[in-house]
Amino acid sequence: MDNIDIDIDIDIEKLKSIAKSAAEVVMKIYDTDFEVEFKDDKSPLTLADKKANEIICNLLQEIYPNIPILSEENKAIPYNTRKEWHRYWCIDPIDGTKEFIKKNGEFTINIALIEDNQPVIGVVYAPAVDILYSAKKGEGAYKNGIKLPIETNDRPDKLLRVVASKSHLSKETQDYIDELAKDTEKIEQVSKGSSLKLCMIAEGSADIYPRMAPTMEWDTAAADAIVRESGAMTYRLDEDLKIVGKLQYNKENLLNPWFAVKRD
Repeated sequence: MDNIDIDIDIDIEKLKSIAKSAAEVVMKIYDTDFEVEFKDDKSPLTLADKKANEIICNLLQEIYPNIPILSEENKAIPYNTRKEWHRYWCIDPIDGTKEFIKKNGEFTINIALIEDNQPVIGVVYAPAVDILYSAKKGEGAYKNGIKLPIETNDRPDKLLRVVASKSHLSKETQDYIDELAKDTEKIEQVSKGSSLKLCMIAEGSADIYPRMAPTMEWDTAAADAIVRESGAMTYRLDEDLKIVGKLQYNKENLLNPWFAVKRD
């Protein structure tokens, strides 16, 4: 899969523009006293999720009519259909809806292109703080135009910077972090919302992001493309927390396994 050739017909600048178009509507809602609904799985949903999904999907269909779309808000596509997809868009119109509701700014608009079960293009836009991450396979990863990684940690044995979920820090994740502490003099643990955690690994402001709590493919896809193009990787972990390969996409079950994002 490492020799995937991304067709030149995919213009990442157009994807950035789509994310920003959705962000304009999202931020108008963000500044109001919006209502919160709850889906069947008890996860929150706002008008911003719906509007962003509509804008992103409509614009992608207009520009790239032959590429199917899988989105958190229209995910009920049978695996028998999806398994035939060579490439598709994987969208999370607002990743970090809980952070959006809390109005702490730590939410993102995520657009990814998956090709042969791997993320090859990603755009992650955090509109509340105007930070845009982007990556296209073979062309590098960027944060507001600056090539990633911006920094690297040459002495993880002295200091290991761990980023964890702000809203979903499980006991298993904390236990994993406690194990990491045995191999370094100091652990610096930071909490962050949404896919910004993966982007922190890509930019080098954190060294490892362990996740032993549920996530879906659209939660990670766009940022995972940025991670990989920055030279880091999102690794699948088994029940013994051992690395068993890269995170895979377009699985029959769209739930991600436990994973760790890090730079080797």
